[in-house]
Amino acid sequence: MTPYAVRRESHSDFLTLRGLRYHVRQWGDESLVTPDRPPLVLLHGWMDVGASFQFLVDELASIEGPDRWIIAPDWRGFGLTETPQADGYWFPDYLGDLDALLDTLLAHAPADQQIDLVGHSMGGNVVMLYGGIRPKRIRRLVNLEGFGQPASRPEDAPGRYAKWLDELKEPSSLSSYKSVDGVARRLQKNNPLLPTDRADWLAAHWSAPDAAGDWRILGDPNHKRSNANIYRKEEALACWAAIEAPLLWVEGDQTDTDRWWAGRYTKAEFHERLSVVRRVEKHMLSPAGHMLHHDQPRALAERLKAFLGA
Repeated sequence: MTPYAVRRESHSDFLTLRGLRYHVRQWGDESLVTPDRPPLVLLHGWMDVGASFQFLVDELASIEGPDRWIIAPDWRGFGLTETPQADGYWFPDYLGDLDALLDTLLAHAPADQQIDLVGHSMGGNVVMLYGGIRPKRIRRLVNLEGFGQPASRPEDAPGRYAKWLDELKEPSSLSSYKSVDGVARRLQKNNPLLPTDRADWLAAHWSAPDAAGDWRILGDPNHKRSNANIYRKEEALACWAAIEAPLLWVEGDQTDTDRWWAGRYTKAEFHERLSVVRRVEKHMLSPAGHMLHHDQPRALAERLKAFLGA
């Protein structure tokens, strides 16, 4: 198998954001920004890293050239970003980190500088909230399978808090692997559509060897704990309704939401919720599952180019 060949190289920076040492992967820099090509910010999902977007960046560069500043941070507790001294992770912190990241990277930009914002899965849920909270900051918004969560009821709160308290009593852990090849094969087990060359490349960015020589996922095990807060659908939809930017929604034809929610929340219900957003363009990629930026990076890049240039 020929190793995956990166076509557009990135560079890493470390920034202090809200007291945490944040790793930010960048392709290009602010000198590439034009009114038609503002900074493009890519936000990864749960148990992922910013490097996960390399295949998409490569395909985008092959279609339109490398003249775009692209930014992909590792969320707190993932990748090379520092892990906070806390027992859990909350969406307000992701919003705060994103706001601080943009304030820092765009410190010398005009006050009205907008960005194009893309989020996958958990990152997609973040961008939908942020798009309504900071609507003037976003020129184009892209959600890659950030479905939100099943609706909850206030009476669900006692049980959720109790579950969280119970989980605090048990240490969290993630599996380890004897080699980086073991990590790559796990990635392919999770996603059978992932080609071997991409899996091998991802594994080296998704994990690192520990002192004993075992390879461990670059993610805080505390991410596995239940969130103490119930999902408040009405609050989320109020943020979605405040989005002013055009929204591109992209999903994979093989994504099975029943695997996550067992019928408690369907794709049909999600699309009904999405109707609160004023301008939405929808696309489905095939064959593709939840990791559609790994499965169909070329097709996704073509959709992005058309949408961002519209």
